[in-house]
Amino acid sequence: MSQQNTSPHGPGGHGDGHTPGHHGEGADEGHGHHHGGTHPDWNAIAPLLERQAEIAGPAYADAAAWLGTLAPAQGVRRILDVGSGPGVVTTLLADAFPAAEAVAVDGTPELLARALARAGARGLGARVSTVHAELPGGIAGLGRADLIWAGNSLHHLGDQRAALVEFAGLLNPGGLMVLVEGGLPTRHLPWHIGIGRPGLQARLDAVIADRFGEMRADTPGAKDEPDDWRALLTAAGLTPAGTRTFLTDIPAPVSPVVRELALAHYERLRDRFGARLDAQDRATLDRLLDPSDALSLHHRTDLFHLAADTVHTARKG
Repeated sequence: MSQQNTSPHGPGGHGDGHTPGHHGEGADEGHGHHHGGTHPDWNAIAPLLERQAEIAGPAYADAAAWLGTLAPAQGVRRILDVGSGPGVVTTLLADAFPAAEAVAVDGTPELLARALARAGARGLGARVSTVHAELPGGIAGLGRADLIWAGNSLHHLGDQRAALVEFAGLLNPGGLMVLVEGGLPTRHLPWHIGIGRPGLQARLDAVIADRFGEMRADTPGAKDEPDDWRALLTAAGLTPAGTRTFLTDIPAPVSPVVRELALAHYERLRDRFGARLDAQDRATLDRLLDPSDALSLHHRTDLFHLAADTVHTARKG
């Protein structure tokens, strides 16, 4: 999902890797968001985004099953996946709600094309469609829905309160608004990794949190709004229906795909935030990314993947 005044989800959502809670592998491009001066190479990035979302797939499938207890499946006829990226969650929602049309909404045509291809390969082509929309300006044109899923995308809209009011206006009576926001930062390494000072990930978290604050301040139309999602959903005229957090827990030793995603995550951190770190932490990142180093991410036996995504829901009427 792109904004009107950014370079191009965008999960969407999974950018800069600057969500201060869970943020996938540090790639908000997953939702089509990119706050830089150049356009990403989506053909190169998309496969990584898909693998990233697939690793979190079981957690998202559990979340979708929970939503089925809040919104009876046969009553959900149209779903909007806002900031869909390449459509991994779109297809999970289509599976969970077999009577529904699931609509992938994103600002990046290349990712929407992959969403359609994914749906077709899974036999869901008749029930999955796409809408290319720049938000927040395009919200009004998305049409009515029984369920709106906004996965790590609302924080890329300047006026989150106003956007939620618009989304609430699209919901049919009894419809469900679903926000995936917050959780916990992804963890890959123990506190003491045998390189540099212990506690590297906590220091990286602080840098990412600072960058997130800058991103929010620089977003067009940004409002200084506390992340009280229950209060914001209530202010939009909705009735909170429950909040749950879903865990992605992949212990060591990890698969080659999980190792590849961790490498991509730390490469982005070095490239984008290296200048904000002290010399020792920069040197640690360099060693972690050096395939010739026995303690690098390429060879470590203690590498894992642990993430938590928080899902907030509210009902209309």
